[in-house]
Amino acid sequence: MSKLFGPVVQQGYVVPDVERAMGHWIARGVGPFFVERHIKPPGEFDGSAIQPDLSAAFAYSGDQQIEVIAQHDEAPTIYAEYLHGHPEGGLQHLAMWVDDLDASLAELGPAYLVRQRYGSAHAYLDSAEHPGVMIQLMARSELMVGLFEGIHAAHEAWDGVQSPIREIDWSSGKPILPEAEEL
Repeated sequence: MSKLFGPVVQQGYVVPDVERAMGHWIARGVGPFFVERHIKPPGEFDGSAIQPDLSAAFAYSGDQQIEVIAQHDEAPTIYAEYLHGHPEGGLQHLAMWVDDLDASLAELGPAYLVRQRYGSAHAYLDSAEHPGVMIQLMARSELMVGLFEGIHAAHEAWDGVQSPIREIDWSSGKPILPEAEEL
């Protein structure tokens, strides 16, 4: 557990191919994966507006969430920056819950740089003096906690074989997981 940010709840891997990355983890018994393909979330990268084309997939290994994320366009982002230096992909961030993103960021001061942000939902930080694996602060909300709990419940019930890849349906404005009720 980080003394500054709290317990790590997610390992985030930036990868060149989300399908291949899911296959890598599934072959090791991690899953099932819940995937969002070609989403375009509005955000900021180093203070400039962005809306990158991304695919992201989420699964659990025990109580640790594994995220794999791939970018499909050339927008400047922390993901594109990471892949430029690590073309094979790898661990790019560790995520932690916070109750209030803005208050948490205000407490940090200049030792941490906010490199990328998605409104009040989450922000990626890097140490100004010791850059490397980033920290993602995620604002705790009923919607996101419910999504994570649904994915974790699917992991607990998964037989390791059936339906290893499942789509997250956001068409209602809330995440709907296959074989689960609306969160």
